[in-house]
Amino acid sequence: MSKKKVVVSLGHEALGYTTLEQMDAVKVTARALADLVEADYQLTITHSNGPQVSMIHKAMTELRRVYIDYTPAPMCVCSAMSQGYVGYDIQNSLRAELLGRGISKPVSTLLTQVTVDPYDEAFYEPTKVIGRYMSREDADIEIKKGNYVKEYPGKGFRRVVAAPKPIDIVEIEAIRALVNADQVVIACGGGGIPVIEQKHALKGASAVIEKDAIAGKLAIELKTEELIILTGVDYVYRNFGTEIQTPLSSLNVAEAKRLMEEGQFEEGTMLPKIEAAIAYLEKVPTGKVLITSLKNVKDAIKGRTGTVITA
Repeated sequence: MSKKKVVVSLGHEALGYTTLEQMDAVKVTARALADLVEADYQLTITHSNGPQVSMIHKAMTELRRVYIDYTPAPMCVCSAMSQGYVGYDIQNSLRAELLGRGISKPVSTLLTQVTVDPYDEAFYEPTKVIGRYMSREDADIEIKKGNYVKEYPGKGFRRVVAAPKPIDIVEIEAIRALVNADQVVIACGGGGIPVIEQKHALKGASAVIEKDAIAGKLAIELKTEELIILTGVDYVYRNFGTEIQTPLSSLNVAEAKRLMEEGQFEEGTMLPKIEAAIAYLEKVPTGKVLITSLKNVKDAIKGRTGTVITA
């Protein structure tokens, strides 16, 4: 039986919010991913990095405050750092889990850059909050550097960065080669390192890319048969969070768009997942999107739970 190619997108629940939480969380995540491998799925994995990149940004900023000779790390570098250490934990845990099941399969993490448009509207209206709470003095320094900040009354100020749309995955051919070699690949972590093309050079952008958007893009580029988005809920819901919330076991693109127009999906949580599903299915109409929780993915691939979206 031929393997089914799939992109799996991991949310915050799969990683935890601190280094210690992550070490424990990825063991659980590895079991869920290994279940997919045993079910003959060929995995390409991408993941969130919100808490991780924020933690790194805070640490590098504080290092600069204590040791004046150090230079604060730009967002692109913080993103690269988060890709490295999250990928390290996932690949080692998954490798150990697979070997424990008698499966010998390489698991590789690929540092991945993603190009963005410097004129993307997101750069003019940044929305992604990162880093520590700052004083007014520190916030003014950030503003003078051309960065955006947001005030939280009674708490201070926090840095805000843009979330532009992904254009091209720079290392896509390397990812494709590893997939074709039947390896498990971890790529585009945290949405990928956002870069802007300048002639032959790639310049890091002060931004983050929505990880669900890059998961859809990755699935399109690899022409996978399925996109699996693992999150904190078992289903996509209508009227989520209310007394009349209703789980939706299946949707098509037209129905998903109609629910989007009704404002059924919250920005920053379910909306980007639905947008990624639609983008993928419009390019790969024979594909399928499964949205469910990490803990129930084994049942979801058997049709017992989760939301399936088709063209």
